Amino acid sequence: MTRRNMGRAAATAVALATAAGLAAPGAGAAQGAAPDTTQGSTQGTAQGGRANPLEGVWRMDGYGALIVVSGDRLTTYDVTAHSCVPGWITATRSGPPGPDGTIRYAVGDNALTLTPKGRDRVVEREEGGAGSKSLDRLAALPPLCAEPAPNDPLAVFDRFWENFEENYPFFAAKGVDWHAVRDEKRPTITPATTVDQLQAVFVDMLRPLGDAHTALARVIGGHARPVFSGQRPGTTEETEELTARARQASAAQLTGPEQLFANGRLGVGRLPDGIGYLRVSSFGRYAEGGHQNQLDELDRALDAVLADPDHLAGLVVDVRLNGGGSDALGLHIAARLTDHPYVAYRKVARDDPADPTKFTRPEPITVRPSAGARFDGPVAVLTSSISTSAAETFTQAMMGRSPHVLRVGENTQGVYSDVMIKALSPDLMVGLPNEKYLTRDGSTFDGPGIPPDVRTPVFTPDELAALKDSALSTARRMLTEDAQGDQDEQGHQGHQGHQDRRP
Repeated sequence: MTRRNMGRAAATAVALATAAGLAAPGAGAAQGAAPDTTQGSTQGTAQGGRANPLEGVWRMDGYGALIVVSGDRLTTYDVTAHSCVPGWITATRSGPPGPDGTIRYAVGDNALTLTPKGRDRVVEREEGGAGSKSLDRLAALPPLCAEPAPNDPLAVFDRFWENFEENYPFFAAKGVDWHAVRDEKRPTITPATTVDQLQAVFVDMLRPLGDAHTALARVIGGHARPVFSGQRPGTTEETEELTARARQASAAQLTGPEQLFANGRLGVGRLPDGIGYLRVSSFGRYAEGGHQNQLDELDRALDAVLADPDHLAGLVVDVRLNGGGSDALGLHIAARLTDHPYVAYRKVARDDPADPTKFTRPEPITVRPSAGARFDGPVAVLTSSISTSAAETFTQAMMGRSPHVLRVGENTQGVYSDVMIKALSPDLMVGLPNEKYLTRDGSTFDGPGIPPDVRTPVFTPDELAALKDSALSTARRMLTEDAQGDQDEQGHQGHQGHQDRRP
């Protein structure tokens, strides 16, 4: 199971794995010790009065993971060519099977589902995510998983290197020779290497990637503490002061106070000339509880901004201060802004540890019009280099909308994949990407990010000092001109029709 980052960078995602009450690697079980799967046929009758057809061991296509279902319990393993260690997921069955055999497993406030596709294949979906993963049944746990994994410094180093070697898709794009990195760093690891020293080596290996979906965390007292998070060189770092000043600059253009939702992570306002304003500062943590609670809170904000769609001349969606979250929430917004279905993007994941050019079959992710109030008029999206992860997949989803969505500001951060959280040892966890979000022509925006249609200053010192917001001003002007042009065209057509009716 992967986890979409819910903050500025992937380090936050790693920390949330245990902050949400989930099992840290090695917690509750010896590192590498196998669970008892011998009681599956009897444990599986705990709910529903019949054996669970999902009992057993399942290998995921890509993602370097195994899922083990035993009774009402689901656990994971992180595997590479030479290692197998318990993953961070421990889930409990929630409710009876659905009509198609789907079983839901609760993971803290999150959940995943497994749907059988015959006896030997299942499909996994994660609430709050986009897309699915396929798994094949194994006869038993691989031998590597049957014994506790070694945790000496060299074994942990090799596990770290192999997780990237077998899953990371962007070494060539980043200009990094991962084998040369191993050849340089591995000789420095000895039996006396401390966790602090190992951590420093890993950070040195991660930093040149400049990837905001790479992170390292220390596990202390059962909780993951971020110690490193990547970032594309030359991009803006979000601070509390920057956020406060940026919010003031944007609010100065509103015709009234901003309505706040989701603990302030969502804001709704009005701009002059009938333009609506929706600030989305994250794609998650809107409310306590699971994914449905997040959707409900998001709909409250969307209902407010779309309260009178017939009298809305245009809409600005501002994701410049958005560090990511749930792709599904971004798709939910897109569904309120279209009247016809369209493909947002296609997801693939690395699927051959030995060949970085091989990926899973592309899975189209579709935006489907919402049953709620919708707006299909002019829309602008404001982006910055702080716009990360789910903020970028949302922006990419909006690029498939018709009519065209105007993008204003600067390039997004350039990371799209869900973040895989991999257990390295009882002391260390790492986050890394393994997916690509494909455009219609099969390319991606990984690395440089999505460029704007109109480039403007964003959160520069001069702009913040003057409480100026060029991106928002530009979007307002262009949407107003667009709306005026539509009115003029309609008026011309009406006048022409009147002329045509003359005797």
